Amino acid sequence: MNQTLREPMATGSEIAKPDPAVRRTRLREFQSQLMARMQAAQSGSQVRVNQLGILIGQSRYLLDLREAGEIVTAGSMVKVPLTKDWYLGVSNIRGNLTSVVDLERFDGRQPTKLESSCRVVAFAPGLAFNSGLLVTQVLGLRNSSEMDAQTIVEIDSGSYGNKPWVVKQYRDLDGNLWSELSLSLLVQNQEFLHVGL
Repeated sequence: MNQTLREPMATGSEIAKPDPAVRRTRLREFQSQLMARMQAAQSGSQVRVNQLGILIGQSRYLLDLREAGEIVTAGSMVKVPLTKDWYLGVSNIRGNLTSVVDLERFDGRQPTKLESSCRVVAFAPGLAFNSGLLVTQVLGLRNSSEMDAQTIVEIDSGSYGNKPWVVKQYRDLDGNLWSELSLSLLVQNQEFLHVGL
């Protein structure tokens, strides 16, 4: 008598865990699609104003695609002694040591919690500044021309009136407030450039 072993059928209470290889493949596909869109935006072949939507802490930001570079998982970062608490350390991104900054903490708010959805968005090579931002989640492409422009307001305890790198604010159809973040203006800020204690 020939018997075969069968795995027990999953009950309704069991949840299938995603295969890590499938997750990596999906992430690569997402990154390649995003890179293609970013290159199309940089070449000017798109008429729409597309920006990269990111979530840092509870704040939503829009990044100009010409200023955003690689998007990688927030893996291991090496702490650098005698640096400010918003300077998280350095990370190896495709063979380049890249400094990683917590913008929420830099703006005087609570530190960004490091979770599995966190990513590091590197600055574009054109900015000639080897750095990246820790983001809570990458929200994909957004079109600010489909949002309502707002007067720049204070969010939480930070005052954007004193932060020239927040250049515009918008409200989307769902009522979410988005702040347009200029990385080129951020890297000109003297406080941002001085990471040492």
